[in-house]
Amino acid sequence: MKEIENVEPSGIDADRRQVLKYMGSSALALGVMSTIPFARANTMSNEMPEGANNFYTSDLVAVQKVNFPNQYGMKIVGNLILPKNRDASKKLPAIVVGHPMGAVKEQSANLYATKMAEQGFAAMAIDLPFWGESEGAARNAVAPDLYSEAFSAAVDYLGTHEAVDRARIGGIGICGSGGFIVSAAKIDPRLKAIATVSMYDMGAVTRNGYGKSQTLAQRKDKLAQAAQLRYEEFTSGKRIFQNYLPVELPADADPVTAMYHNFYRTKRGIAIPAGYTLEQTQNRTLAGEVKFMNFYPFNDIETISPRPLLFIAGDQAHSREFSEDAYQRAAEPKELHWVKGANHVDLYDRVNLIPFAKLTDFFHKHLS
Repeated sequence: MKEIENVEPSGIDADRRQVLKYMGSSALALGVMSTIPFARANTMSNEMPEGANNFYTSDLVAVQKVNFPNQYGMKIVGNLILPKNRDASKKLPAIVVGHPMGAVKEQSANLYATKMAEQGFAAMAIDLPFWGESEGAARNAVAPDLYSEAFSAAVDYLGTHEAVDRARIGGIGICGSGGFIVSAAKIDPRLKAIATVSMYDMGAVTRNGYGKSQTLAQRKDKLAQAAQLRYEEFTSGKRIFQNYLPVELPADADPVTAMYHNFYRTKRGIAIPAGYTLEQTQNRTLAGEVKFMNFYPFNDIETISPRPLLFIAGDQAHSREFSEDAYQRAAEPKELHWVKGANHVDLYDRVNLIPFAKLTDFFHKHLS
């Protein structure tokens, strides 16, 4: 893999009190002004929050590395997790779990899959294509259609596994994967029940910013910047990556950057795929990022009905607007569940806050 070149993004307002930095975790700020209060964001970059256990393991389950092709012949890699005490004569309901945008399956998705396997489900955490151990060149590429396809490819695999009842498969999408699994479910009725956690609509935030704070002129300016970068990448043969989430937290970092840094850049959540450096994780090109502007996962979300949707979000999350939007657009049966006092990243790994009982009840009810 070629070394990633970090290039300082241009055109960012110097007033960081109002402008979110370019950053690569689960959200894209694209230099737009934020009007959302972030009072609950964790700004202590080395603090391990209460209950944080991203790398949770369990003696009650067995983990197997698996791989399978998507419809484009790309290898998708996942961790299949089965309860050890399962009755081999009976097939299990299954859940596929997608990681946050820019993350890998070892960040949040494995935790959720392990916890659901403890409750009697066959669960599989997957790496989306271009990320982690899944195939896809160029690495860290933005391809929302292929991200959504990965969930259907996972259903292909699970639905043909000897331990799984193919009529009882659901899924969980965390952060950006919430939008990707909704997109998949609209055209794949094999996904019988869908839950999202700290969901991001990567299309909406790229087009409009948080709280619709980005103007059309600002959007067009970013498109112009991205188009110019394409020329530079074409002539140089090198992709120009943005330093979305610095390895070292700047002293004047905004609270959202600090919140993500506390997970992705500390022992709490660091996961570095083979062949990567820490700097290469959570990093994308602006020329690729703008592809999200053509991504509209909530259009026609009502057509998922009568399959149930559960939206889970922290009531202090800067991203709560996306779960609210999806809930308003969706048809019944649907539910919006608020986790009191939780911010966006809290629901990645804080087992004292993540409502696993709610998820268990939801999937037991709808995958019975």
